Amino acid sequence: MGSITKRMDVQKAAEDVRLRTLGKIPRPLDRFIYLASTRDYNTGLYHHEGLASRYSAEVACEALADCHREVYRQLLFCSLKDLVAQMEAYVDSSHTLARDFISVWRGIEPYRVAVPVDADSFSAEFLFSNFRIALAIVEQHLASPRNSPQAA
Repeated sequence: MGSITKRMDVQKAAEDVRLRTLGKIPRPLDRFIYLASTRDYNTGLYHHEGLASRYSAEVACEALADCHREVYRQLLFCSLKDLVAQMEAYVDSSHTLARDFISVWRGIEPYRVAVPVDADSFSAEFLFSNFRIALAIVEQHLASPRNSPQAA
């Protein structure tokens, strides 16, 4: 397969991912976590059975990696206010108690393994810092009196 044909296949597969899968995932943070979950942490390769059956395993891997980098850039450039809103919505959708979620995210920082393999360390640390700040704000929102049962 020529490199131009392969790249066209990767672009077509990436568009497929955007429409069929990512289009159903409401927020960049959710998409970011989802795409990271398709990557094998031992090899750094992405896998999606349906996409691989329509294209090839290699094309699917590259398409998922492209989408992951795209969503990563979206998170890098979103405002802190938007990141807080996304995190609050993500916590709500996690089927976990908010305090447990915050404890785990603060303790083991699972977002550290979610960045694309080729992300530069400066931008990754910037995003990690924003995640920590957003997490602290979410925690503060949960502790505020207006969110307590007495305020209702």
